[in-house]
Amino acid sequence: MHESTDPSRRRFLRSAGMVIAAATAQSGAIAYAKARAETSPLGNATTWLNSPPLTEAQFQGKVVVVDFWTYSCINWRRQLPYVRAWAQRYGDLGLTVVGVHSPEFSFEKNIDNVRWAAKDMRITYPIAIDNDFGVWRGFNNEYWPALYFIDGVGRLRHSVFGEGQYDESEVLIRKLLIEAGAANLGDDRAWIEARGAETPADWRNLRSEENYLGYRRTENFASPSGIKADQAHLYIAKGRLKLNQWDLSGAWTVGAEALRLSRPSGSISYCFHARDLHLVMGPPPGKTARFRVLIDGEPPADQQGVDVDKEGNGIANEPRMYQLIRQQPPIVDKQFTIQFLDSGVAAFSFTFG
Repeated sequence: MHESTDPSRRRFLRSAGMVIAAATAQSGAIAYAKARAETSPLGNATTWLNSPPLTEAQFQGKVVVVDFWTYSCINWRRQLPYVRAWAQRYGDLGLTVVGVHSPEFSFEKNIDNVRWAAKDMRITYPIAIDNDFGVWRGFNNEYWPALYFIDGVGRLRHSVFGEGQYDESEVLIRKLLIEAGAANLGDDRAWIEARGAETPADWRNLRSEENYLGYRRTENFASPSGIKADQAHLYIAKGRLKLNQWDLSGAWTVGAEALRLSRPSGSISYCFHARDLHLVMGPPPGKTARFRVLIDGEPPADQQGVDVDKEGNGIANEPRMYQLIRQQPPIVDKQFTIQFLDSGVAAFSFTFG
């Protein structure tokens, strides 16, 4: 787990078991109370989606779950089915879910991108756009994803950072609703629908961690020349990679946040050990970018992710996370390669599951 005082450099919780929870956490409650003062920290949002701006008065008597997210985060994507289900199951019984979108990458600051992502991911609850990280600081938050549970009188009762503790969280929501006067909750729990990238990670076989591709935060780059920062350079692939190494082939410009293909026919390779491989990437503005993926030099066939066909063909048409590989058992080390046919594509990070 990594923390920083600079929100743009905070990293996702990315390993099994990295969940921190504090039931009735005194320090968190004090920080929240100080930040709240006479208005909710949610008042620091730059704008809202799916709702007019919500005020402190509208939270009175309501149980509130605040979910910090950024739409390309794989950890949050795997949490989303639960938050979405809680909003649907308990929304008419006194629960308000607020998603606070605090962006990790520059393209996530574009409200049209967030609006598209919310529609694509079937998010209908209110979204506070937090491009200035004002809500983030108001909650003294440090992580994506993060859940804050607030009772009907405005007290912070619990927080969960990272994936997991979903059953415990729903039990707490039900408890807080009863405390707030909700009746007839029924015995049935929220129905969880997870598909594609939302499927829980295969933690037992996960030996590759998230890796950024911009020079500011990347690790294990293996092309012989090393990274040539902020300049177009013709890279040569190393060949066979060791576990968690990656390399480039073709003309690329490696920037602080991402790398961009300078002309067609470039590739990225990565040796990984996981069931799922994802790549956060996007085409040039207003265009699409064709690509093809290989696993150990062959088309993925029945190991393709949701964003490619069995021959490995796909199109980058939005800046987002793409699921490219879903291995079938047994899970072993594999060398992944993505070949881009069109120039201008930008790649930000690999994530795994």
